[in-house]
Amino acid sequence: MAIHVEGLVAIVIFYLLILFVGIWAAWKNKNSGVAEGMDRSENIMVGGRDIGLFVGGFTMTATWVGGGYINGTAEYVYLPGYGLAWAQAPFGYALSLVVGGLFFAKPMRSRGYVTMLDPFQQIYGKRMGGLLFIPALMGEIFWSAAILSALGATLSVIVDININMSVVISALIAIFYTLVGGLYSVAYTDVVQLFCIFLGLWVSVPFALSNPAVSNIGLTAKTEVHQLPWLGSIKTENIFQWMDNFCLLMLGGIPWQVYFQRVLSASSATYAQVLSFLAAFGCLVMAVPHVLIWPVLSWGAFQTDWNQTSYGPVPPMKRDQSDMILPIVLQHLCPPYISFFGLGAVSAAVMSSADSSILSASSMFARNIYQLAFRQSASDREIVWVMRITIFVFGALATAMALLTGTVYGLWYLSSDLVYVIIFPQLISVLFVKGTNTYGSVAGYVFGMLLRIGGGEPYLKLPPFIYYPGWSRESRVHHLTKNVEYYINQRFPFKTMSMLASFLGNVLFSYLAKYLFESGKLSPKYDFLDAVLSKHSKEIMDKATLVGNDNIILSELAPVKPRLSTALAGTFTNKEALSDGESSPDSSNNENE
Repeated sequence: MAIHVEGLVAIVIFYLLILFVGIWAAWKNKNSGVAEGMDRSENIMVGGRDIGLFVGGFTMTATWVGGGYINGTAEYVYLPGYGLAWAQAPFGYALSLVVGGLFFAKPMRSRGYVTMLDPFQQIYGKRMGGLLFIPALMGEIFWSAAILSALGATLSVIVDININMSVVISALIAIFYTLVGGLYSVAYTDVVQLFCIFLGLWVSVPFALSNPAVSNIGLTAKTEVHQLPWLGSIKTENIFQWMDNFCLLMLGGIPWQVYFQRVLSASSATYAQVLSFLAAFGCLVMAVPHVLIWPVLSWGAFQTDWNQTSYGPVPPMKRDQSDMILPIVLQHLCPPYISFFGLGAVSAAVMSSADSSILSASSMFARNIYQLAFRQSASDREIVWVMRITIFVFGALATAMALLTGTVYGLWYLSSDLVYVIIFPQLISVLFVKGTNTYGSVAGYVFGMLLRIGGGEPYLKLPPFIYYPGWSRESRVHHLTKNVEYYINQRFPFKTMSMLASFLGNVLFSYLAKYLFESGKLSPKYDFLDAVLSKHSKEIMDKATLVGNDNIILSELAPVKPRLSTALAGTFTNKEALSDGESSPDSSNNENE
């Protein structure tokens, strides 16, 4: 097997750059948050809550502009019958940042939460928080797997090694510098990431355009030559499916720990909003060169005379390498020194997105599952070690997903599916709907899960057991084996319908349970979830008083009970606890005693 030495050198150089920046950031901020009495575990999770606008804007933008953003969208532009019309991710996720900044960033940051799951455990209890951790974890694993898959595809092209080996190598590197400095290392490497992507792709464009094997792309934007136009089209029968997918990306991009980790690291609630808006603008700015590059690279892939390139006469689609179209075009349509620079920059850049998701998953487990649900008396050192162990475990799970699932864009869609259908309606309920409780949360969880899984998932070869209106049985032929695969295409917007059903189920069952218990139609002994009559039981997390200032900092929050560790002090605050006419949790417990 021929190893491209120049490509390997480029990869090593860019990886060392990312690693150096990560180590430097960890050393530079090693004492951040100590003066405020913040535990080291919390400092790793939210970076001392002093992330500035410059670094914060870059790291939040880089959260979305990663491996799936680049490789996945290029893959969809290249695929016949899809094209640019179906590459929704860049604009969908940019809008998700706008919506998140307008409605979610301020309430989450102003209440002093540390992770996205904190409000769920505060209102719905520890057990429900554990259930909601499952889709949140799976979403982060899918996202990490998409990034690792893109990295593996890129590395296999550059150095001509097996793609499975390159995925494993990429995962090991990502896990390593996730351990280096927590959120600080992630944030500062994200700054380098954006520069690498922007510079690496822009340098490659003119050389790809001027390659003699590439024809005029303007002609085939709307005209079929050797393949369907690369702009793509949306058929009438697929409009609702297109809208369903776009809503999934726009709204499903909000309830992510990897997003709220940056929101909660901002120095104030107002800064958290500004960071979201800056990141949305950054996504659109980064989409401009990509929109210009994708037609050049992706269209050039199937309009190129491959006999004139080092790739060979068989196009990538017929080799079942559509998910590697971007690194293939960079490798074979650009001069070696340009392609190695572009591929090396892109590879190192998307690497810094993988550590974000792995850190987010480990943060939720260490805090919301291990510490809050099982060991509230755990020491700070113990929590840090739990985070380190889970970083390795979740990194291994993401690696397995990257090796077992074929298409990058499919992984990207699946990652938003889970959080859109289950977590997004729960987040709306817990933040904006007064009176929802654990019974409604369980009902909404079950409704959303059943309706979504009932629709099936072709990427996982999961057959449906609910056939929504407009479904059709379709077939596809595998490019290598020539085997015919049949699947059910659900044209009905069942994902959005599942999300709405989950939200309505939460609200309706919450008020139904509240009415039945408070009216006396059900005995208090049946309130087995302690969600209505036993509102301030040990199952529901403790609440602290919120001062009347939206731009609060941790020191402005009243501490909770001393039996909790210092990491929990000032974490849970909820205006509802004060606005519904009830006394504080402490006084209620004293009265019950």
